[in-house]
Amino acid sequence: MSKFLRGTIILLAAGLVTRVLGFINRIVIARFIGEEGVGLYMMAFPTLILVVTITQMGLPVAISKHIAEAEAKGDHGKIKKILVVSLATTISLSLVFTPALILLAPYLSKTLFTDTRTLMPLLAIAPIVPVVAISSVLRGYFQGRQNMKPAAVSQVIEQLVRILLIAFLTRAFLPHGIEYAAAAAMVASVAGELASLAYLMAAFKLKKKFRLRKNFFQAVQSGQSTFKELMNIAIPATGSRMIGSISWFFEPIVVAQSLANAGITASMATKQYGALTGFALPLLMLPSFITFSLSTALVPAISEANSKNNHQLIEHRLQQSLRLSLLSGGLAVVLLYVLAEPLMIVMYGSDSGSQFIRLMSPFFIFYYYQGPLQATLQALDLARAAMINSLIGNIAKTAAIFLLASQPSFGIMGVALGITLGVVLVTILHFATVLKRIPFTFCVREYTAAFAIMGVSFLAGFQLYGRLPIGWGLPLRVLFVSILLTTFYFLLVIAAGLLKKEEVVRIPYIGRPLSALCISSGKRN
Repeated sequence: MSKFLRGTIILLAAGLVTRVLGFINRIVIARFIGEEGVGLYMMAFPTLILVVTITQMGLPVAISKHIAEAEAKGDHGKIKKILVVSLATTISLSLVFTPALILLAPYLSKTLFTDTRTLMPLLAIAPIVPVVAISSVLRGYFQGRQNMKPAAVSQVIEQLVRILLIAFLTRAFLPHGIEYAAAAAMVASVAGELASLAYLMAAFKLKKKFRLRKNFFQAVQSGQSTFKELMNIAIPATGSRMIGSISWFFEPIVVAQSLANAGITASMATKQYGALTGFALPLLMLPSFITFSLSTALVPAISEANSKNNHQLIEHRLQQSLRLSLLSGGLAVVLLYVLAEPLMIVMYGSDSGSQFIRLMSPFFIFYYYQGPLQATLQALDLARAAMINSLIGNIAKTAAIFLLASQPSFGIMGVALGITLGVVLVTILHFATVLKRIPFTFCVREYTAAFAIMGVSFLAGFQLYGRLPIGWGLPLRVLFVSILLTTFYFLLVIAAGLLKKEEVVRIPYIGRPLSALCISSGKRN
């Protein structure tokens, strides 16, 4: 099995586990602090992401790419220098921006978010910045060596620790006010990241082939050329992520101001934003653990192929990633659209957010494509183009949110439409940029078959759910339809030849018998 597929499968397994655990976290939060508490949490969270993005400087992608190239040459001295320079950069930046976040928190909560209750969550999450900065460097190191296991295990550890603490902390602080409960959820996140970092450091100590602390400062001083090499990738990659993070930072601000213009109170705006970003969007983004896994493994795999000038392998890797993204995303769209209301009731005890899922899910197939396309652009040194694409899409999204959400006839639905517009536009621009750089065969038969299978599954799902006895209870009906519809969908996919034998055989337990029904791609996997 190739390093690319092995790494992808490890990340897929870990991604599935962490997403399930993440949903348990969200269900616990929603049950304890409700839509309004989730709204406070989600209003504060984009600020953290912005500060972390600035601190990381796009280094994880650059580290992964350059370590993959150094590993191919067996240059361990170069690998050490990359790590030393990266750690020095991220630690220095986190020492600047963590205090800045704490000092600016009162202004952000009172003036920009128009809800002073966001102050406590902002202050509670500030300590996570240096922890995430160091963790990202170590994850980049392991990904560059195409060893995805440490990063995967660290994600699971983070979620487990968060789950163990979140119910206890939110319950303990809820009597003091909903803002304290939201802050407690943030503290659980900090503890999870600390546990994840501890594991990564232990794994690094066991796997490294050099002493990192030996001559650390001398390596920093002599690392100017390494710093420049990293920045050639990191700065454009930062630009792309920075645009997304700045857009996300301004999103709750624009939403709060726009909904205020539409005559909606701050408390109601926070509640509606919580239903959209805390309930609906996590479900819509669920399949992204697959596309994220593919994207993470894709950067070093395509970088390695590109360094060998193997354009055929680059196209094969991309085609493989996009096909798997389409199939997994297609199933998610079907399940979410058919089960929008019952899923929300089962998970959160309320159908708030189901209207957003029905509106947005058909267009989120573009979101599932976005990760592999962006990873390909970064691996091909086209991070600058990805940055420009993200800038255009996020400007369009923010403008659409402001224009639509300010109108009482749209309100919060205008926010959902704006987010959808941004997702679709960025993906189309990324795909157009990839087509300019590498040869790409558009498989019309595969895409026609995939969308036909989605259409048939939609109809089958509605028919099946409508015919189930009400006496079964909502959770059992949701579970039964999900299992049956997933099985039906994948049998159609296999029958249409959209999953290849060498891909299906990797599935634990059932892969080998199922692979007998599949055809082989006849290419390297």
